Amino acid sequence: MKVLIVDDDYLVTRSLRIILSAEGGLHVVGTARDGAEAVGFCEKHRPDAVLMDIRMPGMDGIEATRLIKQRRAETLVMMLTTFKDEALLRQALKAGAAGYVLKSAPASEIAGHLRALASGCAVVNADLLRRITEPEGIPLQGLTRRETEVTELVAQGCSNREIGERLFISEGTARNVLSGVLSKLDLRDRTQLAVFYWTRSV
Repeated sequence: MKVLIVDDDYLVTRSLRIILSAEGGLHVVGTARDGAEAVGFCEKHRPDAVLMDIRMPGMDGIEATRLIKQRRAETLVMMLTTFKDEALLRQALKAGAAGYVLKSAPASEIAGHLRALASGCAVVNADLLRRITEPEGIPLQGLTRRETEVTELVAQGCSNREIGERLFISEGTARNVLSGVLSKLDLRDRTQLAVFYWTRSV
């Protein structure tokens, strides 16, 4: 996986470049100091994934993410930030980010999150999830209670196996319920479903 690191702090980009380059399957192809530079790099070099800081001088990470996804939808963007902020999370997901993790996370964890994005999973920092709106147990519009439970767990980054374990159903049943939800909501995959959940009106 070719990765671009975007952060206005040189020490952050340098440290991440060294650490992630040592991880199998990841190749850091460049760094950028602001959103505009990141957009230009993506147009020219087409990385598979971007680790994107949110707050930067000039063009911020959210606007850069929006432009990158508009111009090349297959580029995966994971926000890397110090901010545990629900509003920023929702803005980032609406812009097209598929992940939102904190800079305080160990580098090995960040590497694992990048691999999870590549496999089609949305990634949101677990501590942040605990700080923002908790699932209310009320079915989402158009979904059954079971479908809502599966949707909430997908939004938290759970696999089908983990959903089955949490809800005491088989992995196959979890997969079938998820397929029904995607069909009802006319969504393509679990990443789109997670974005739908966290950006819906509440």
